[in-house]
Amino acid sequence: MIEDKNVHRVVSGEREIIIVGTAHVSRESADLVERVIRDEQPESVCVELCRSRYEAIRQKANWEEMDIFKIIREKRTALLLSQLIMASFQKKLAEKFGINPGEEMLRAIQTAEETGAGIVLADRDIRTTMTRTWRSMSFLKKMRFLFELILSLLSTDDISEEDIEKLKEQDVLELAMQTFGKKMPALKTILIDERDRYMAHAIDTTPGRKVLAVVGAGHVRGILNSIGTETDIEELSSIPPGKPWTRWIAWGIPVFIVGIIAAGFFKAGGEAGLNMIKWWVAVNAILAGLGAVVVLAHPLTILSSIVAAPITSMNPTIAAGWVAGLVEATVRKPQVRDFIDLREDISSIRGFWRNKITRILLLVAFVNLGSSIGTFVAIPLMMRFLNQ
Repeated sequence: MIEDKNVHRVVSGEREIIIVGTAHVSRESADLVERVIRDEQPESVCVELCRSRYEAIRQKANWEEMDIFKIIREKRTALLLSQLIMASFQKKLAEKFGINPGEEMLRAIQTAEETGAGIVLADRDIRTTMTRTWRSMSFLKKMRFLFELILSLLSTDDISEEDIEKLKEQDVLELAMQTFGKKMPALKTILIDERDRYMAHAIDTTPGRKVLAVVGAGHVRGILNSIGTETDIEELSSIPPGKPWTRWIAWGIPVFIVGIIAAGFFKAGGEAGLNMIKWWVAVNAILAGLGAVVVLAHPLTILSSIVAAPITSMNPTIAAGWVAGLVEATVRKPQVRDFIDLREDISSIRGFWRNKITRILLLVAFVNLGSSIGTFVAIPLMMRFLNQ
Protein backbone atom coordinates (compact mmCIF):
# COMPACT_ATOMS: atom_id res chain seq x y z
CA MET A 1 0.00 0.00 0.00
CA ILE A 2 1.45 3.34 -1.10
CA GLU A 3 1.25 6.08 1.50
CA ASP A 4 1.30 9.58 0.03
CA LYS A 5 -0.31 12.89 0.97
CA ASN A 6 -1.99 12.95 -2.43
CA VAL A 7 -3.61 9.53 -2.02
CA HIS A 8 -6.93 9.56 -0.16
CA ARG A 9 -9.04 6.58 0.86
CA VAL A 10 -12.74 6.23 1.58
CA VAL A 11 -13.84 2.85 2.96
CA SER A 12 -17.50 1.85 3.24
CA GLY A 13 -18.08 -1.76 4.24
CA GLU A 14 -16.25 -3.95 1.73
CA ARG A 15 -15.98 -1.16 -0.83
CA GLU A 16 -12.91 1.09 -1.04
CA ILE A 17 -12.55 4.28 -3.06
CA ILE A 18 -9.03 5.60 -3.62
CA ILE A 19 -8.65 9.17 -4.87
CA VAL A 20 -5.31 10.29 -6.25
CA GLY A 21 -4.93 14.07 -6.39
CA THR A 22 -2.58 15.13 -9.15
CA ALA A 23 -0.78 18.13 -10.57
CA HIS A 24 -1.88 18.29 -14.18
CA VAL A 25 1.60 19.39 -15.24
CA SER A 26 3.71 17.17 -13.03
CA ARG A 27 5.64 14.13 -14.25
CA GLU A 28 5.89 13.06 -10.60
CA SER A 29 2.09 12.93 -10.46
CA ALA A 30 2.01 10.74 -13.55
CA ASP A 31 4.53 8.38 -11.98
CA LEU A 32 2.52 8.30 -8.74
CA VAL A 33 -0.67 7.46 -10.63
CA GLU A 34 0.97 4.52 -12.37
CA ARG A 35 2.51 3.19 -9.15
CA VAL A 36 -0.76 3.37 -7.21
CA ILE A 37 -2.77 1.64 -9.94
CA ARG A 38 -0.24 -1.17 -10.24
CA ASP A 39 0.00 -1.55 -6.45
CA GLU A 40 -3.73 -1.39 -5.68
CA GLN A 41 -5.02 -3.31 -8.74
CA PRO A 42 -8.44 -1.58 -8.73
CA GLU A 43 -11.35 -3.05 -10.66
CA SER A 44 -12.18 0.35 -12.14
CA VAL A 45 -10.23 3.56 -12.76
CA CYS A 46 -12.08 6.90 -13.02
CA VAL A 47 -10.33 9.80 -14.72
CA GLU A 48 -11.11 13.52 -14.71
CA LEU A 49 -12.01 13.55 -18.39
CA CYS A 50 -15.12 13.73 -20.52
CA ARG A 51 -15.31 12.10 -23.94
CA SER A 52 -14.33 15.33 -25.74
CA ARG A 53 -11.25 15.94 -23.59
CA TYR A 54 -10.31 12.26 -23.72
CA GLU A 55 -10.27 12.35 -27.53
CA ALA A 56 -8.36 15.64 -27.47
CA ILE A 57 -5.49 14.48 -25.24
CA ARG A 58 -5.17 11.24 -27.19
CA GLN A 59 -5.02 13.38 -30.35
CA LYS A 60 -7.97 11.62 -31.86
CA ALA A 61 -10.07 14.73 -32.34
CA ASN A 62 -11.43 14.48 -35.87
CA TRP A 63 -11.48 18.14 -36.85
CA GLU A 64 -12.24 17.02 -40.41
CA GLU A 65 -15.73 16.05 -39.21
CA MET A 66 -16.56 19.55 -37.95
CA ASP A 67 -19.53 21.04 -39.80
CA ILE A 68 -19.01 24.81 -39.70
CA PHE A 69 -22.41 25.41 -41.33
CA LYS A 70 -24.14 23.40 -38.60
CA ILE A 71 -22.23 25.24 -35.87
CA ILE A 72 -23.40 28.61 -37.26
CA ARG A 73 -27.00 27.46 -37.72
CA GLU A 74 -27.10 26.08 -34.16
CA LYS A 75 -25.74 29.36 -32.78
CA ARG A 76 -22.66 27.71 -31.25
CA THR A 77 -19.99 29.95 -32.77
CA ALA A 78 -19.28 31.91 -29.57
CA LEU A 79 -19.03 28.69 -27.56
CA LEU A 80 -16.65 27.07 -30.04
CA LEU A 81 -14.57 30.25 -30.31
CA SER A 82 -14.16 30.41 -26.52
CA GLN A 83 -13.16 26.72 -26.39
CA LEU A 84 -10.56 27.20 -29.12
CA ILE A 85 -9.11 30.29 -27.44
CA MET A 86 -8.87 28.43 -24.12
CA ALA A 87 -7.17 25.54 -25.92
CA SER A 88 -4.74 28.09 -27.37
CA PHE A 89 -4.07 29.50 -23.90
CA GLN A 90 -3.26 26.08 -22.47
CA LYS A 91 -1.12 25.14 -25.47
CA LYS A 92 0.97 28.28 -25.07
CA LEU A 93 1.43 27.49 -21.37
CA ALA A 94 2.74 24.09 -22.37
CA GLU A 95 5.16 25.60 -24.88
CA LYS A 96 6.38 28.34 -22.52
CA PHE A 97 7.01 26.17 -19.47
CA GLY A 98 7.63 22.80 -21.09
CA ILE A 99 4.60 21.22 -19.45
CA ASN A 100 2.25 18.57 -20.77
CA PRO A 101 -1.25 18.94 -19.28
CA GLY A 102 -3.11 15.65 -19.12
CA GLU A 103 -0.07 13.36 -18.99
CA GLU A 104 -1.17 11.80 -15.70
CA MET A 105 -4.61 11.06 -17.17
CA LEU A 106 -3.06 9.33 -20.17
CA ARG A 107 -0.81 7.33 -17.86
CA ALA A 108 -3.81 6.31 -15.76
CA ILE A 109 -5.67 5.10 -18.85
CA GLN A 110 -2.68 3.21 -20.22
CA THR A 111 -1.94 1.56 -16.88
CA ALA A 112 -5.60 0.65 -16.36
CA GLU A 113 -5.66 -1.01 -19.79
CA GLU A 114 -2.48 -2.95 -18.97
CA THR A 115 -3.84 -4.18 -15.61
CA GLY A 116 -7.31 -5.03 -16.95
CA ALA A 117 -9.19 -2.37 -14.97
CA GLY A 118 -12.30 -0.74 -16.38
CA ILE A 119 -11.97 2.90 -17.43
CA VAL A 120 -14.61 5.49 -16.53
CA LEU A 121 -14.65 9.03 -17.94
CA ALA A 122 -15.96 10.72 -14.81
CA ASP A 123 -16.03 14.43 -15.70
CA ARG A 124 -18.96 16.37 -17.13
CA ASP A 125 -18.82 17.13 -20.83
CA ILE A 126 -16.74 20.27 -21.40
CA ARG A 127 -19.41 21.61 -23.77
CA THR A 128 -22.05 21.35 -21.04
CA THR A 129 -19.75 23.11 -18.57
CA MET A 130 -18.95 25.91 -21.01
CA THR A 131 -22.58 26.33 -22.07
CA ARG A 132 -23.79 26.49 -18.46
CA THR A 133 -21.04 29.06 -17.81
CA TRP A 134 -22.10 31.10 -20.85
CA ARG A 135 -25.78 31.02 -19.89
CA SER A 136 -24.96 32.21 -16.37
CA MET A 137 -23.41 35.47 -17.60
CA SER A 138 -25.10 38.73 -18.52
CA PHE A 139 -24.50 40.28 -21.95
CA LEU A 140 -21.87 42.66 -20.57
CA LYS A 141 -20.07 39.85 -18.76
CA LYS A 142 -20.09 37.78 -21.94
CA MET A 143 -18.51 40.66 -23.84
CA ARG A 144 -15.86 41.09 -21.12
CA PHE A 145 -15.29 37.34 -21.03
CA LEU A 146 -14.70 37.18 -24.80
CA PHE A 147 -12.50 40.27 -24.61
CA GLU A 148 -10.36 38.65 -21.90
CA LEU A 149 -10.20 35.45 -23.93
CA ILE A 150 -9.01 37.30 -27.03
CA LEU A 151 -6.42 39.19 -24.95
CA SER A 152 -5.09 35.83 -23.75
CA LEU A 153 -4.08 35.13 -27.36
CA LEU A 154 -1.70 38.06 -27.39
CA SER A 155 0.70 36.95 -24.70
CA THR A 156 1.36 34.69 -21.74
CA ASP A 157 4.03 36.99 -20.36
CA ASP A 158 1.91 37.72 -17.30
CA ILE A 159 1.91 34.03 -16.33
CA SER A 160 4.60 33.45 -13.75
CA GLU A 161 6.31 30.34 -12.45
CA GLU A 162 4.31 30.86 -9.27
CA ASP A 163 1.09 30.58 -11.30
CA ILE A 164 2.33 27.36 -12.83
CA GLU A 165 3.06 25.99 -9.36
CA LYS A 166 -0.59 26.61 -8.53
CA LEU A 167 -1.45 23.95 -11.09
CA LYS A 168 -0.38 21.48 -8.43
CA GLU A 169 -3.31 22.65 -6.33
CA GLN A 170 -5.82 23.62 -8.99
CA ASP A 171 -7.49 22.30 -12.09
CA VAL A 172 -5.95 23.45 -15.40
CA LEU A 173 -9.32 24.68 -16.58
CA GLU A 174 -9.82 26.59 -13.34
CA LEU A 175 -6.42 28.30 -13.59
CA ALA A 176 -7.04 29.25 -17.20
CA MET A 177 -10.43 30.71 -16.33
CA GLN A 178 -9.06 32.56 -13.31
CA THR A 179 -6.31 34.14 -15.42
CA PHE A 180 -8.80 36.07 -17.56
CA GLY A 181 -11.83 36.01 -15.30
CA LYS A 182 -10.63 36.81 -11.78
CA LYS A 183 -13.46 39.27 -11.27
CA MET A 184 -16.11 36.63 -11.98
CA PRO A 185 -16.15 34.50 -8.80
CA ALA A 186 -19.61 33.16 -9.65
CA LEU A 187 -18.02 31.09 -12.40
CA LYS A 188 -16.33 28.89 -9.77
CA THR A 189 -19.66 27.34 -8.88
CA ILE A 190 -20.11 25.98 -12.39
CA LEU A 191 -16.48 25.30 -13.28
CA ILE A 192 -15.40 23.66 -10.04
CA ASP A 193 -18.14 22.99 -7.48
CA GLU A 194 -20.63 21.46 -9.90
CA ARG A 195 -17.96 19.28 -11.45
CA ASP A 196 -16.87 18.10 -7.98
CA ARG A 197 -20.41 16.86 -7.34
CA TYR A 198 -20.68 15.36 -10.83
CA MET A 199 -17.42 13.43 -10.49
CA ALA A 200 -18.26 12.29 -6.96
CA HIS A 201 -21.50 10.80 -8.30
CA ALA A 202 -19.64 9.10 -11.16
CA ILE A 203 -17.11 7.62 -8.74
CA ASP A 204 -19.85 6.56 -6.32
CA THR A 205 -21.75 4.71 -9.04
CA THR A 206 -18.74 3.05 -10.68
CA PRO A 207 -18.92 -0.74 -10.22
CA GLY A 208 -16.27 -2.60 -8.28
CA ARG A 209 -15.22 -3.26 -4.68
CA LYS A 210 -12.07 -1.19 -5.25
CA VAL A 211 -12.36 1.95 -7.36
CA LEU A 212 -9.51 4.37 -8.02
CA ALA A 213 -10.08 7.93 -9.22
CA VAL A 214 -7.46 10.25 -10.74
CA VAL A 215 -8.42 13.93 -10.42
CA GLY A 216 -6.76 17.32 -10.14
CA ALA A 217 -5.66 18.05 -6.58
CA GLY A 218 -7.97 21.06 -6.47
CA HIS A 219 -10.99 18.78 -6.83
CA VAL A 220 -10.12 16.32 -4.04
CA ARG A 221 -11.73 18.17 -1.13
CA GLY A 222 -14.96 18.83 -3.01
CA ILE A 223 -15.23 15.24 -4.20
CA LEU A 224 -14.55 13.82 -0.73
CA ASN A 225 -17.26 16.08 0.70
CA SER A 226 -19.73 14.98 -1.99
CA ILE A 227 -19.18 11.22 -1.98
CA GLY A 228 -22.15 9.47 -0.41
CA THR A 229 -24.48 12.44 -0.82
CA GLU A 230 -27.49 12.63 -3.12
CA THR A 231 -26.83 14.43 -6.40
CA ASP A 232 -29.31 15.51 -9.04
CA ILE A 233 -27.15 14.37 -11.94
CA GLU A 234 -29.80 15.24 -14.53
CA GLU A 235 -29.82 18.86 -13.38
CA LEU A 236 -26.02 19.05 -13.48
CA SER A 237 -26.02 17.58 -16.99
CA SER A 238 -28.71 19.83 -18.40
CA ILE A 239 -28.41 23.10 -20.28
CA PRO A 240 -30.53 25.69 -18.43
CA PRO A 241 -32.96 27.63 -20.60
CA GLY A 242 -32.35 31.30 -21.21
CA LYS A 243 -33.82 33.75 -18.73
CA PRO A 244 -37.40 34.79 -19.69
CA TRP A 245 -36.67 38.50 -19.27
CA THR A 246 -33.95 38.30 -21.91
CA ARG A 247 -36.59 37.29 -24.45
CA TRP A 248 -38.74 40.25 -23.43
CA ILE A 249 -35.80 42.59 -23.93
CA ALA A 250 -34.83 40.92 -27.21
CA TRP A 251 -38.31 41.47 -28.64
CA GLY A 252 -38.88 44.73 -26.79
CA ILE A 253 -36.09 46.56 -28.62
CA PRO A 254 -37.55 45.95 -32.12
CA VAL A 255 -41.03 46.89 -30.87
CA PHE A 256 -39.61 50.09 -29.37
CA ILE A 257 -37.80 50.96 -32.61
CA VAL A 258 -40.94 50.40 -34.69
CA GLY A 259 -42.82 52.51 -32.17
CA ILE A 260 -40.52 55.51 -32.36
CA ILE A 261 -40.45 55.36 -36.17
CA ALA A 262 -44.25 55.29 -36.22
CA ALA A 263 -44.29 58.20 -33.75
CA GLY A 264 -41.91 60.05 -36.04
CA PHE A 265 -44.29 59.71 -38.99
CA PHE A 266 -47.36 60.75 -37.01
CA LYS A 267 -45.81 63.42 -34.80
CA ALA A 268 -43.09 65.00 -36.95
CA GLY A 269 -44.25 64.08 -40.44
CA GLY A 270 -43.21 61.78 -43.25
CA GLU A 271 -39.82 63.36 -43.81
CA ALA A 272 -38.82 62.87 -40.18
CA GLY A 273 -39.99 59.27 -40.26
CA LEU A 274 -38.00 58.56 -43.41
CA ASN A 275 -34.92 60.19 -41.88
CA MET A 276 -35.26 57.94 -38.85
CA ILE A 277 -35.36 54.88 -41.09
CA LYS A 278 -32.32 56.13 -43.02
CA TRP A 279 -30.30 56.57 -39.81
CA TRP A 280 -31.36 53.13 -38.58
CA VAL A 281 -30.26 51.47 -41.82
CA ALA A 282 -27.06 53.49 -42.18
CA VAL A 283 -25.71 53.05 -38.64
CA ASN A 284 -26.50 49.32 -38.44
CA ALA A 285 -25.15 48.66 -41.92
CA ILE A 286 -21.92 50.62 -41.48
CA LEU A 287 -20.97 49.17 -38.08
CA ALA A 288 -21.80 45.57 -39.07
CA GLY A 289 -19.86 46.08 -42.30
CA LEU A 290 -16.89 47.39 -40.34
CA GLY A 291 -17.00 44.23 -38.24
CA ALA A 292 -16.61 42.19 -41.44
CA VAL A 293 -13.86 44.50 -42.75
CA VAL A 294 -11.85 44.09 -39.53
CA VAL A 295 -11.46 40.35 -40.16
CA LEU A 296 -10.72 40.92 -43.87
CA ALA A 297 -13.86 39.10 -44.97
CA HIS A 298 -14.73 38.45 -48.62
CA PRO A 299 -16.38 41.44 -50.39
CA LEU A 300 -19.62 39.44 -50.72
CA THR A 301 -19.53 38.76 -47.00
CA ILE A 302 -19.05 42.45 -46.23
CA LEU A 303 -21.97 43.27 -48.53
CA SER A 304 -24.16 40.63 -46.87
CA SER A 305 -23.33 42.07 -43.44
CA ILE A 306 -24.31 45.55 -44.60
CA VAL A 307 -27.59 44.33 -46.09
CA ALA A 308 -28.50 41.94 -43.28
CA ALA A 309 -27.77 44.06 -40.20
CA PRO A 310 -30.69 46.55 -40.40
CA ILE A 311 -33.08 43.63 -40.98
CA THR A 312 -31.72 41.09 -38.51
CA SER A 313 -31.52 43.72 -35.76
CA MET A 314 -35.32 43.72 -35.87
CA ASN A 315 -35.52 39.93 -35.47
CA PRO A 316 -33.97 38.34 -32.34
CA THR A 317 -34.09 34.85 -33.89
CA ILE A 318 -31.39 35.66 -36.42
CA ALA A 319 -28.21 37.75 -36.33
CA ALA A 320 -26.19 39.54 -38.97
CA GLY A 321 -23.08 37.62 -37.89
CA TRP A 322 -24.71 34.28 -38.65
CA VAL A 323 -25.67 35.47 -42.13
CA ALA A 324 -22.14 36.76 -42.70
CA GLY A 325 -20.64 33.53 -41.38
CA LEU A 326 -22.71 31.37 -43.72
CA VAL A 327 -21.81 33.55 -46.71
CA GLU A 328 -18.10 33.49 -45.83
CA ALA A 329 -18.18 29.71 -45.33
CA THR A 330 -19.74 29.40 -48.79
CA VAL A 331 -17.43 31.68 -50.76
CA ARG A 332 -14.31 30.71 -48.80
CA LYS A 333 -15.17 27.18 -47.81
CA PRO A 334 -12.71 25.72 -45.26
CA GLN A 335 -10.52 22.98 -46.70
CA VAL A 336 -9.42 19.76 -45.02
CA ARG A 337 -6.05 21.46 -44.44
CA ASP A 338 -7.74 24.11 -42.27
CA PHE A 339 -9.19 21.44 -40.00
CA ILE A 340 -5.91 19.55 -39.80
CA ASP A 341 -3.94 22.74 -39.06
CA LEU A 342 -6.43 23.99 -36.49
CA ARG A 343 -4.57 22.53 -33.51
CA GLU A 344 -1.41 24.47 -34.45
CA ASP A 345 -3.08 27.60 -35.82
CA ILE A 346 -4.84 28.40 -32.54
CA SER A 347 -1.44 29.01 -30.97
CA SER A 348 -1.06 32.48 -32.45
CA ILE A 349 -2.94 35.56 -33.59
CA ARG A 350 -1.57 35.01 -37.09
CA GLY A 351 -2.87 31.45 -37.08
CA PHE A 352 -6.31 32.55 -35.92
CA TRP A 353 -6.53 35.03 -38.81
CA ARG A 354 -5.03 32.63 -41.36
CA ASN A 355 -7.19 29.59 -40.63
CA LYS A 356 -10.54 29.84 -42.42
CA ILE A 357 -12.42 28.16 -39.57
CA THR A 358 -11.31 30.49 -36.80
CA ARG A 359 -11.63 33.49 -39.12
CA ILE A 360 -15.28 32.60 -39.69
CA LEU A 361 -15.84 32.35 -35.93
CA LEU A 362 -14.19 35.73 -35.40
CA LEU A 363 -16.24 37.16 -38.28
CA VAL A 364 -19.50 36.09 -36.66
CA ALA A 365 -18.44 37.65 -33.34
CA PHE A 366 -17.29 40.97 -34.83
CA VAL A 367 -20.29 41.42 -37.15
CA ASN A 368 -22.71 40.63 -34.33
CA LEU A 369 -20.87 43.06 -32.07
CA GLY A 370 -20.97 45.79 -34.73
CA SER A 371 -24.67 45.23 -35.33
CA SER A 372 -25.42 45.33 -31.58
CA ILE A 373 -23.50 48.58 -31.13
CA GLY A 374 -25.26 49.96 -34.19
CA THR A 375 -28.65 49.33 -32.62
CA PHE A 376 -27.88 51.33 -29.49
CA VAL A 377 -26.09 54.10 -31.39
CA ALA A 378 -28.94 54.50 -33.87
CA ILE A 379 -31.74 54.87 -31.30
CA PRO A 380 -30.70 58.29 -29.87
CA LEU A 381 -29.89 59.54 -33.36
CA MET A 382 -33.38 58.58 -34.51
CA MET A 383 -35.13 60.10 -31.52
CA ARG A 384 -33.81 63.56 -32.41
CA PHE A 385 -36.36 63.74 -35.22
CA LEU A 386 -39.28 63.39 -32.77
CA ASN A 387 -38.75 66.99 -31.67
CA GLN A 388 -38.76 68.47 -35.17
